[in-house]
Amino acid sequence: MFQSDLFKGHRILVTGGGTGLGKAMASRLLELGAHLVICGRRKGVLDETAAELVAQHGGSVDTFACDLRNAAAVDEMMDAIWQGGPLTGLINNAAGNFISRTEDLSPRGFDAVANTVLHGTFYVTHAAGRRWIAAGDKGTVLSIIVTWVWTGSPFVVPSAMSKAGIDVMTKSLAVEWGRYGIRLNAIAPGIFPTEGASARLRPLGAPVSRESTQNPMGRLGRMAELTDLAAFLMAPNCEWLTGQTIAIDGANWLANGAYFTHCLDWDDDIWSQARERIRATNARDRADRST
Repeated sequence: MFQSDLFKGHRILVTGGGTGLGKAMASRLLELGAHLVICGRRKGVLDETAAELVAQHGGSVDTFACDLRNAAAVDEMMDAIWQGGPLTGLINNAAGNFISRTEDLSPRGFDAVANTVLHGTFYVTHAAGRRWIAAGDKGTVLSIIVTWVWTGSPFVVPSAMSKAGIDVMTKSLAVEWGRYGIRLNAIAPGIFPTEGASARLRPLGAPVSRESTQNPMGRLGRMAELTDLAAFLMAPNCEWLTGQTIAIDGANWLANGAYFTHCLDWDDDIWSQARERIRATNARDRADRST
């Protein structure tokens, strides 16, 4: 349903584009002719992804290591990107999350999620928007959020709060920036299994068979479904669609509401095991970033 040169002449930044959903969406946009820019905190991972995607699809992928929690670093990255030409689109995909009883959260734990998800997303969107407005250029922003913006969700309160903020940002800026030809939309995916999310949201290694069984369509998401929706929302012929958040979850949130309610049954020992496994995952990630 998509032309192979749909995004020819477009330059699109995907935050958190080195792994998971970001990598999958970046791959689809590159396949459809976009000049890609991907950013994240691990330059080595970004460069490996770029080489892999170019080998698959051809085209061009630029990489930038950037801590999105740092507004000044985001602005410096945008200056460097714009030196090669203005972006036409932005996908806010970078995120962080882990399950925890809220009473066990420290301020540092809350900030670890909120600073990346809420603050980082705003910093990147603001930096792109200011440049588009100053130059009189149009732009498209797509943010990846969650169905919890409608239902709430226990044990992931920092993420739910932060993603709800992005949902409101999407609606607010669609109105405020519409006059400049800048449009904003969001996708709220159901479960599209990725290694990073599974390690922090299912640290005990629990299978997702329960989620599949309870889903009205009896399965989890297929990555091509998400990437095609992202491409559709970013496409140049979709310019009158703005200010929307679209769920792609097989109607799960309508049928079942919030995620992680099964964790209400966990006792102290189970939570202790979960915390230790999440800490181990975080330690491995820090070690990867330092090499």
